[in-house]
Amino acid sequence: MAANSDFLLTFQEFDSSESHLGGNGDATTISMEDTGAGSHKPQKQRRSAPVTSFEEDNDPLANDDKTELLSGQKRSAPFWTFEYYQRFFDVETHQVRERILGSLLPWPGKNFVHLYIRNNPDLYGPFWICATLVFVIVICGNISDFLVYLGNPQYKYVPEFRKVTIAATAIYSYAWLVPLALWGLLVWRNSKVMNRVSYSFLEIVCVYGYSLAVYIPAVVLWIIPNEAVRWFSIVVALCLSGSILVLTFWPAVRDDQPRVAIAIMTAIVALHILLAFGCKAYFFSTLEVKHTAVDAAVDHGTKSSPTMKMHRTNTMS
Repeated sequence: MAANSDFLLTFQEFDSSESHLGGNGDATTISMEDTGAGSHKPQKQRRSAPVTSFEEDNDPLANDDKTELLSGQKRSAPFWTFEYYQRFFDVETHQVRERILGSLLPWPGKNFVHLYIRNNPDLYGPFWICATLVFVIVICGNISDFLVYLGNPQYKYVPEFRKVTIAATAIYSYAWLVPLALWGLLVWRNSKVMNRVSYSFLEIVCVYGYSLAVYIPAVVLWIIPNEAVRWFSIVVALCLSGSILVLTFWPAVRDDQPRVAIAIMTAIVALHILLAFGCKAYFFSTLEVKHTAVDAAVDHGTKSSPTMKMHRTNTMS
């Protein structure tokens, strides 16, 4: 019994089928491997074969979409469609925040366009910065007028909504027309003298738009009825925003003739100063001028009444 169990527990080697069936030529053999392989191979081929239809082959739009997906490129939409301008507003919130902080902290030797703008120039930040600056200027200007005339019994506060149009025209004209003129000038000078640094129109608009971000907190300080505080905020805002413009556009003109380069940079800085001083003079006039105007109006009213009385007495006589 022990011998039989040992025999069953040991591996046995069997001869191949050819040795057993060598003498019987009529015998047939069945191979499981051949049957399994033959049954599964056609199934795999059927699964791997692509399913195509006659409609997909004859559809040119489907073929174009497949070609764009395979090539990784997408056709640009025409400029008169909404999709064309939608890509200019495709920007993340953290990118806008980094660009605003970069415009507030200029650093010599660092190009604002190369660091923040070139990978993905946008119009979202410049548009809303200009819109915010317009409403901040108008609102703070009205509040400043109210505080100046506060306590004057003859003054009646009337909101001046027409200043919204004036402020919007000035800000958006500066943020769009000046970059357009500068871009055309740089393109023309690049055709004369090959500069190592060049910018697109969208990049120039981004630089001008983000450079105006520093004026938003500066204008809020203009509410304080103190000319020293107002001028201090103007000077700080001009230095920060002007530094962004100078550090960005000087590499684009320094390869040109010295006179031309200096003239271009002078025009850029002069227009920037003119915008700041113009907004300060129009929307936030000095306190002395306002008090002088009020006193003159009061004196004119008091002096006109005796004159009218004398004129009436002469008429009666």
